[in-house]
Amino acid sequence: MTRTVYVNGEYLPETEAKVSIFDRGFLMADAVYEVTSVLGGKLLDFQGHTARLQRSLNELQMISPVTMDELLEIHHQLIEKNNLEEGGIYLQVTRGAGADRDFVWPDPEEVKGGIVLFTFAKKITESKSLDEGIKVISVEDLRWGRRDIKTTQLLYPSFAKMQAKKAGATDAWFVEDGFVTEGYANNVYIVKDGVIITRQLSNDILHGITRAAILKFAKEAQMKVEERPFTIEEAQAADEAFATSATGFSQPIVEIDGVTVGTGKPGPVSRRLREIYIAEMPKTAL
Repeated sequence: MTRTVYVNGEYLPETEAKVSIFDRGFLMADAVYEVTSVLGGKLLDFQGHTARLQRSLNELQMISPVTMDELLEIHHQLIEKNNLEEGGIYLQVTRGAGADRDFVWPDPEEVKGGIVLFTFAKKITESKSLDEGIKVISVEDLRWGRRDIKTTQLLYPSFAKMQAKKAGATDAWFVEDGFVTEGYANNVYIVKDGVIITRQLSNDILHGITRAAILKFAKEAQMKVEERPFTIEEAQAADEAFATSATGFSQPIVEIDGVTVGTGKPGPVSRRLREIYIAEMPKTAL
């Protein structure tokens, strides 16, 4: 089945979708993005994703080509046109296409930003990796310093993912100055003696929308949360470890750099948080 996608104001078959070769998202990764999960044909935490999108745009002095209300309607149209029940929607906003390639930004009053969206079907509530957990490796964090802005500059995370794949692992955790920052596409956590430990928010990590929801549910469930950096060695000695992302929810991690974490199986905290998330988030889905 050919998907219907959205490109700069038009709903098109994916085979007919085109963007200008001068679009700055294509030439310079001058773009931001969001991925919103879809469950039961509805959007999970859409307001959280649009709030972060607006923050990313503001930080890069970009202007959205559509309003947030229009963006919601576009998401709903894509869900309907593609009969999407479970999976997600990728959204990308660029600074637009100037007259030529130039390091100087085009005037936003003269050049409208670009926008593309597409759906993807994916089982996000059940998978083998959730039942068995995944393995991760650590890599040096060589990304730029504004990781709190969700840009499309993903070359280094792609390198990290490939390193993990070559090592027989699924994910890669970035390490800077001896401490874990985050995963290649997720926020990360360890659990020790019943305490959930995760790095505090700053420019060093992405301000995860799923992270915010998971920590909220953890505190409501009377779980203790400690926001601070931790090392790979501390993670390897933890009782359990997990990662959170829009389509991964709470992903158990059972091995870090070849060392088994806890029992080597998904732990009770990550399993419980996933259960709560799946039960509660659809109640506010749009």
